[in-house]
Amino acid sequence: MFTEIIFIYLVFMNVLGFSLMASDKRKARKKLWRIPEKTLFLVSFLGGSIGTLTGMYVFHHKTRHWYFVVGMPAILIAQTAAVIWLTVSR
Repeated sequence: MFTEIIFIYLVFMNVLGFSLMASDKRKARKKLWRIPEKTLFLVSFLGGSIGTLTGMYVFHHKTRHWYFVVGMPAILIAQTAAVIWLTVSR
């Protein structure tokens, strides 16, 4: 039961991260109000790193900002390491 809840949560966060990248790119092109960068990082940090990172490269968005190019993969690596550590330490 707990595993299913975590899985659903992670799917939701990754879809959200991907959608936010798409939305922010669309808003950037139309010169509208933008999604704050800290929001994009927060969604990534809270489990949406795969979706956010995928959205970066699918939509070619934020790929010129070094802190996104380095930060998003770093968050994903840290999350992967945490999952491996939690799995092995059981």
